[in-house]
Amino acid sequence: MPVNPDAKTYALALLLAVLSGLLFASVPVRQVLRSDPWQVIRAGSSGSSGFRRFTLRDVLLALQIAICAVLVTSSLVAVRGLARSLQSNYGFQPQGAMLVKTDLHMAGYDGDQRPLMQRRMLDAASAIPGVSAVGYADRLALSIGGNDSSVFTDTTTDYRPTNSVADAQQFNVSPEYFRAAGTAFLGGRTFTLHDEKKAPLVAVVNREFARKVLGTVDNAVGKHFKIWGGTRVEVIGVVEDGKYETLTEDPEPAMFYSYLQQPSNNTWIIVRSQRDPQEVAAALQRSLHNLDPGLPLEIKTWNSELDSALFAARVATVSLGVLGLLGAMLAITGIFGMASYSVSKRLRELGIRVALGASQRSVLTAALGRAFRLLAIGSLAGMILGVLATRVLSYIVYQATPKDPIVLGGVILTMLVVGLVAAWIPARHALAVDPMILLREE
Repeated sequence: MPVNPDAKTYALALLLAVLSGLLFASVPVRQVLRSDPWQVIRAGSSGSSGFRRFTLRDVLLALQIAICAVLVTSSLVAVRGLARSLQSNYGFQPQGAMLVKTDLHMAGYDGDQRPLMQRRMLDAASAIPGVSAVGYADRLALSIGGNDSSVFTDTTTDYRPTNSVADAQQFNVSPEYFRAAGTAFLGGRTFTLHDEKKAPLVAVVNREFARKVLGTVDNAVGKHFKIWGGTRVEVIGVVEDGKYETLTEDPEPAMFYSYLQQPSNNTWIIVRSQRDPQEVAAALQRSLHNLDPGLPLEIKTWNSELDSALFAARVATVSLGVLGLLGAMLAITGIFGMASYSVSKRLRELGIRVALGASQRSVLTAALGRAFRLLAIGSLAGMILGVLATRVLSYIVYQATPKDPIVLGGVILTMLVVGLVAAWIPARHALAVDPMILLREE
């Protein structure tokens, strides 16, 4: 996704910055131009009538704080959702698995040569010390591109797409695929080398397929379904559900065929091992090139292959994190400005309170109470809006949910820190008021 900002981009950004500065600066300038000089001179620095009611300045500050809280909430939800995504069950276990991708057609293998070469590749990888399981698949779940097929009940005789009971994801795999991928079996058996072209067509299906197409999960093994053209397929096993196209998808039906019955040119070899990935990659490179030096090989960890599936979640997390930081900086600036202005306009009143023996708490309440009330109002409104916004975010980041005590606690803590940081210097100024100096100036 190339991003190449040009001169027009920077010019527009500069123009928006200047216009926004002029727009919001025009409000206090207009107030100054419309003010009565006599009233200003008579009121002096003791006037505090502007603090008795909510002004446009207060509304804008509360809105600014609310936007900050929305961004902080969204960024924390995205971070937590991404962390869960990296540790979630996809229907396979990418940790500890290496992938080998090759194109047998490019290497000169066609027709019946392909499954024979794939079998040799599986045997060569299995012979590497430290490898616990090796499997083949024509494509991987959560990879770019898909292959789905209309599925019909066993009693269907009209195979128009409108009569299909499901549109199921299709994978062609080897007998050891499920063990190599870390996919849990719920019942039945996996494929064997006897499940080849001359044998009746069989399939392993996931739980959602069994529920939606066969009407049962516990008794799915031995039942039949049909694919386009009327071909009858027997279910020999049931595996757990997984994620096949996107992380945020609802449970989808999936069916797995034997690669000997449904040969494919696409070749992914899954190698599970506890050894160092670099060592396994080097051993795979040597072993497979011993079979055929002309094999084009791409070897990587399964986690790195998932980068494309996690791309949207990672971009959303980073973007919201940056925007949350910028929003916090703006909120700090706004609270600091209002708190400083409030203290400067009420120095005489604060000095009298100190002279009369007011406690530090009452002085701070008088000087900064308004700013903290706006902080509380804006933070609460922003948190509510942030919770609503994360419903949209959940379509981008898998398992993103605001119903998390860590998220809510993090938002409260962040906004509290924002308020404390912004009010620290004005608070020190308010507590350092010397009534003698103020009265001498008067």
